[in-house]
Amino acid sequence: MPTLIVFCHLRWDFVFQRPQHLMTRMAEHYRILIVEEPVYHEGQAHLKKTAVAPNITVCQPHTAIHAPGFHDDQIPTLQTLLADLLPEGEKPVVWFYTPMALPLLQSFEPSLVVYDCMDELAAFKNPPKQLVQRESALLNIADLCFTGGPSLYNSKKERHANAHCFSSSVDAKHFQKAQDRSYSHPDQEAIPHPRLGFYGVIDERFDTDLIREMAAARPDWQIVLVGPVVKIDPVHLPQAANIHYMGQRTYEELPKFLAGWDVCLLPFALNESTKFISPTKVLEYMAAELPSVSTPITDVKVPYGDVVAIAETPAEFIAACERMLNASAEQKAALAERMRAIVANTSWDKTAAAMHQLIQTTAPANKAQRLTADQADIAEAGDKVSTLPVKQTAQAVALDDQPKKAQAAAE
Repeated sequence: MPTLIVFCHLRWDFVFQRPQHLMTRMAEHYRILIVEEPVYHEGQAHLKKTAVAPNITVCQPHTAIHAPGFHDDQIPTLQTLLADLLPEGEKPVVWFYTPMALPLLQSFEPSLVVYDCMDELAAFKNPPKQLVQRESALLNIADLCFTGGPSLYNSKKERHANAHCFSSSVDAKHFQKAQDRSYSHPDQEAIPHPRLGFYGVIDERFDTDLIREMAAARPDWQIVLVGPVVKIDPVHLPQAANIHYMGQRTYEELPKFLAGWDVCLLPFALNESTKFISPTKVLEYMAAELPSVSTPITDVKVPYGDVVAIAETPAEFIAACERMLNASAEQKAALAERMRAIVANTSWDKTAAAMHQLIQTTAPANKAQRLTADQADIAEAGDKVSTLPVKQTAQAVALDDQPKKAQAAAE
């Protein structure tokens, strides 16, 4: 099997989402090595390898360096740890989820470079200062660019000639288990109905004020929140007798929580961090054939506005939930029929297969080799390779493209 190396900012054992869905399917065609961000470890640096699924190995660097993520300070140590990752001469496909790992590309001679842009990471809270710069360089170097939804595609298509929109999909069979409402998770058995639920990461994208107002306005509604709290001080989370935090749960448990809910929630804040998101859970809620209410996130509102209730203000959101709770049997049946039609047209299997086909048929531009050469030249001049923010590479590629752009303009 050819090797696929994946640089990822998300832990494999965190929330089961796009990288896990795609890589477990890509493993039919590749031996996959997932390189995670470093973990702080006093003592000698080492690379912990864990087989997490057939043909998938997670490579977790452990270093005594405090700098977070794929920081410049980490790069020299990571290069050493990854030096023997592949047999000499092997040319892997290299897949990036985070542009911050781009300097590590020089450790390999890739057959193809893929950037799967699942989020606009620069819009998230406390992004690395080099992120925008490195993404520009990665977009110049990558042979393929995938995006996690139409909003991201529209923002990247002018920056990459081979960009493709692959919206978040769904494992329908897994979430259809929730259609059996008796399948409900025992941990929510004591919570009365109506239950309005959300699962996912609770971070700066989550509208805590909206949940607080909902709970206060309708104390008879039980709000069930499933997922880890990240980048939010727990003391700032809304607290009420009818708000229930269930913590992070496994992917296998999610349909069980869905089975016990009356309405599903997508209570996203409207800010820079949510401008380009394409929530995976919207299709999972549909597979469970449960009504859902969302704030006006573009990648929910535009494709699914006739199925998902869209509400902007807290008052509108509460009213929409009320309508969903009070829908007649005929209205629920009609809604479920539309959901089934949407879910039937997509799957992670189809998405992964289409991505694999593009990888197989795309001719490499070999711009990654130029990255390595640029870095080598700068290193010989006395600069540290580890401090390269890839600015030089982006400039080199941009200069190289100028004659082509001039020629195109003349034509």
